Amino acid sequence: MSHPRVFLWALTTASVFAAAPDPSLAPGVPETLARERAGAIFSPRYELSFRIPDKRTESIRSSEIVRFELRAPHRVVLDFAQPRDRVASVRAGDKTVEADFAGDHLIIPAFATKAGENTIRIEFVAGEDSLNRNDDFLYTLFVPARAHFAWPCFDQPDLKARYTLTLDVPSSWQVVANGAELERTVSGDTMRVHFAETQPIPTYLFAFAAGKFRVETAERNGRTFRMFHKETDMQKVARNRDAIFDLHARALAWLEEYTGIPYPWGKFDFVLIPSFQFSGMEHPGAILYSSSALLLDESATQNQLLGRATTISHETSHMWFGDLVTMRWFDDVWMKEVMANFMAAKIVNPSFPEINHDLRFLLSHYPSAYGVDRTAGANPIRQSLTNLDEAGTLYGPIIYDKAPVVVRQLEMILGEQKFREGMRAYLKRYSFGNATWIDLVRLLSAHTPENLAAWSHAWVEIRGRPELTTNLHLGPNGNLSSLSLTQRDPLGRDVLWPQRLQVTIGYADHTESLPVSVHGTVTNVSAARGRKRPLYVLPNGNGLGYGMFVLDGGTRRYLTGHIEEIPDALTRGSAWIDLWDSVLEAPLAGGEFLDLAVRALPKESDEQNTQLILSYLTRGFWLLLPPRERTTRAPSIEAMLREGIARARTASQKSAWFNAFRDVALTAEGLAWLDRVWLREQKIDGLTFAETDEINMAWELAVRDVPGWQQILAAQRDRTQNPDRKSEFEFVMPALSADPAVREQAFERFRSIENRRREPWVRESLHYLNHPLREEHALRFLAPSLELLPEIQRTGDIFFPQRWMDATLAGHRSPEAAKVVLDFLARHPELPERLRWTVLSSADDLLRVSR
Repeated sequence: MSHPRVFLWALTTASVFAAAPDPSLAPGVPETLARERAGAIFSPRYELSFRIPDKRTESIRSSEIVRFELRAPHRVVLDFAQPRDRVASVRAGDKTVEADFAGDHLIIPAFATKAGENTIRIEFVAGEDSLNRNDDFLYTLFVPARAHFAWPCFDQPDLKARYTLTLDVPSSWQVVANGAELERTVSGDTMRVHFAETQPIPTYLFAFAAGKFRVETAERNGRTFRMFHKETDMQKVARNRDAIFDLHARALAWLEEYTGIPYPWGKFDFVLIPSFQFSGMEHPGAILYSSSALLLDESATQNQLLGRATTISHETSHMWFGDLVTMRWFDDVWMKEVMANFMAAKIVNPSFPEINHDLRFLLSHYPSAYGVDRTAGANPIRQSLTNLDEAGTLYGPIIYDKAPVVVRQLEMILGEQKFREGMRAYLKRYSFGNATWIDLVRLLSAHTPENLAAWSHAWVEIRGRPELTTNLHLGPNGNLSSLSLTQRDPLGRDVLWPQRLQVTIGYADHTESLPVSVHGTVTNVSAARGRKRPLYVLPNGNGLGYGMFVLDGGTRRYLTGHIEEIPDALTRGSAWIDLWDSVLEAPLAGGEFLDLAVRALPKESDEQNTQLILSYLTRGFWLLLPPRERTTRAPSIEAMLREGIARARTASQKSAWFNAFRDVALTAEGLAWLDRVWLREQKIDGLTFAETDEINMAWELAVRDVPGWQQILAAQRDRTQNPDRKSEFEFVMPALSADPAVREQAFERFRSIENRRREPWVRESLHYLNHPLREEHALRFLAPSLELLPEIQRTGDIFFPQRWMDATLAGHRSPEAAKVVLDFLARHPELPERLRWTVLSSADDLLRVSR
């Protein structure tokens, strides 16, 4: 119950705010408010206490003490996106305060404050939107600005604070937070745990988790690591634990040496969450991971093993890049993500000496980045942001995958040593503080004569990618008289993107790489003059450049006939990416591309390229082919994939081939074989299936309406041992029903925010509701899915809007579906630009194919 004086004060002032609204008190966290607070409030500290009852239905009663300094009396606006009756009392110093409420804010009037140190005490009921509360565990997830959904705070990244935390939880639970545990006391069924004060961190990095976790402990290089998890398969834990601890230790050692700064956060704990929204989240001292990203099955592919190492290295890199030095405002959120990704690529390399890491960088970043940058929904790396309630829309492949390519170009401009010196200076200067991209560019500019500001403007501030076309001319003797690249802005703005790349010219027995610096509209490759006529020209054969590389007709014809003969794996990988672009831009027919994939796959020797081509084959099978042609091609594709399973030498390779077969199988014979594998009647030598593999098989069989699909789902539900996986399976089951009415009810659940809380479960359900085999019926889900998008953005976590749209639209290829999307955009001109980009990027394949 709210304090009566607080409530009356709010009533008397509500009409004032209604009559003359203060834009700085708009819902969310407006930049105007953030700038006001950053200039007035200094050295904030929080003492937080959360009392978490055993029963999920009971409220979490909480309290906090906020300490900070003011130069002069000033209103103090705390962000708290909960009803006012959740605030029981507010005191400033030793006096009760008649606080006000507006938007998502609790306002302490200036007359209740003073120059010097101020203390605010608040009793409140915590909001649960960002506490991710389950029956037997909870975990906080406050990025990008969701801390104020749970507790009153200054929810902006440049008001870093020190935190002291006390948790009251059921005595059978485990707890973990940013700070080290100081003491615990048990009274009956309740345990109280006090945590040490943290170093300065922003609200989005404050974190704790509590629940029925198991704890694994290990020591590496004199440091103790703890892993909290809920996995019930202890053999699975035993198989993975040492690798997980080793990868963390190696990443920490590498980063301490690279940065010259010891690990700054004391203890190192991490928590594995079932069905976590992200692959990981970098809370200092308490990293959260998706359990499935780290606890791999015996059937894990090479990509999954590399992905785990990359995820661990990425989150560990954040301890310096993002946690130690934090962006001032979320328009620069990409800075922490790009540096974490860029450093992760460097860290992972020594752990996998057998891997072609240049190819790994290419395949990890380019297809994903191009998947957005080629679309009408392309967005710039750095975007202006007026309110943090839209910060989640900034996240996506452009900042995670395009930005590392751009930073690699920056490193090439400076040289590795100067780049490293610049990053060390940056981390040292801004430790435990905040910095902007402009601060970093200014600092790095001292290390090079090039105009980094102009370079940054083109690559960081402008959306889209350059289009580069190859032009070659032959002299009278048949040799090259000239080779050039023409650069064009596909969006017609006359933008020029300076970059360094290497043009590969290929012959029957070898390739040659010719370094080029692209600056203007036309760039001559002077080193090519006089060379023999090549069989093909790849402007980005070494994977250093970035853009839409338009292949000349001769090159395209050679690649479709001979790509498997190219000796270098990196060059082949780059060629496959360019050919997929050619399919989507129409010079290359989809059927011709699939024929090429079927022919070349058995001859591909690099597993990374094999997985790339398998992904293109699977995607092309459903996207590029109408249903009748799928049926015609299915027997030969299935036969090729089964031969690949039998031929593969390792479990990782077999798993990659099998997963592709599972995802495209259509023939009666193929589905009967898959059913026997699921029933454990058919064994595959060298491949052991885990619970998650069998779940995926059951889902794929059910969505194809195989005879007995109901029994398959019921049996798989009963054989699933892990309770979290079983809960997810039961949630997804209605989306797999052959009964359209049941599927419609499955979709209707998503109108309720409560049914959208487990976002991975929702995405899996949407995927099957909109599966290509259900496309005609799924048309009815498109309009309501689009209409829900603004609410998804307001209430979901950062990746949910894009993933919601991807899962909704990926299974559609019809003109009718395209019309639904275009009609929605036409009817909603008020849709925020970033959400419009979200729709257009997700709909790109649909719009292209439907045309």
